[in-house]
Amino acid sequence: MDAFFASVEQRDNPGLRGKPIAVGFDGPRGVVSTASYEARPFGVHSAMSIAMAKRRCPHLIIVKPHFEQYKAVSHQVDEIFHEYTDLVEPISIDEAFLDVTENKKGIDLAVDIAREIKQKIRERTSLTASAGISYNKFLAKIASDYRKPDGICTVHPDRALDFIAHLPVEDFWGVGPKT
Repeated sequence: MDAFFASVEQRDNPGLRGKPIAVGFDGPRGVVSTASYEARPFGVHSAMSIAMAKRRCPHLIIVKPHFEQYKAVSHQVDEIFHEYTDLVEPISIDEAFLDVTENKKGIDLAVDIAREIKQKIRERTSLTASAGISYNKFLAKIASDYRKPDGICTVHPDRALDFIAHLPVEDFWGVGPKT
């Protein structure tokens, strides 16, 4: 899902649409859970302190999280996934790996399944999602981040090494500042 918590908040509160928002606790020890795409050009991102986020974006709107609502939307998305496969491996409230090699609808191409899933997510939740398609989880995860928001990226086995070779190591899943 794309900027999941922030997108749910913007969907549910039209006054927040198109504005830079961060979901989190607005206090001295508060941390950004999710930043909207409008806040990201200012350098606001998840895991940043709210204080730093406000310095980077003085007109940032801090929104208190509504975890029950996020869980409900996550459940809706999970139901969509299960229309295609029972091989669903959630990695967070807003991300999952799906093995669609053998799928319930008999669709040959994973990219066609991704398009259908994205469309159903939009129709049922009014939210966007990005999809990464590849032959392993590592590449699929990198691919899903590659064309955000609302994108699809396929990494074919024949092109995997070239795809990885052109990425900065910071884009690798699991590589952070300490690594």
